[in-house]
Amino acid sequence: MNKLKLALAIIFILVGIAGFIYMNESAMVIRILSILIGLILAVITARFTTQGQDFFVFCRESIEETRKVVWPSRKETFQTSGVVFAFVIAMALFLWLIDAALMSLVKLMMNQDV
Repeated sequence: MNKLKLALAIIFILVGIAGFIYMNESAMVIRILSILIGLILAVITARFTTQGQDFFVFCRESIEETRKVVWPSRKETFQTSGVVFAFVIAMALFLWLIDAALMSLVKLMMNQDV
């Protein structure tokens, strides 16, 4: 029964897409409604499958866990961003110096061969 419900959900999606394509002469609002209705019917149908129920439990638990997260304050966010930017600039300068030194070394070696 579970596979039948999932197949029905896929059929709803395909019918919505087919409606969008079939009504190419209609207003765009009606065409988009066709897809939305197909998606809504597919979600409702999939909700009653085992996988759908597990997914909705997962979503509910994810929302609960998100509420438990301690988000940084504005000050902490700016401080952390400042550290990241400073590190990026320091690393860019370091790599530029290494590149310039290696380029000078290669030029020096090329001049010796000539």
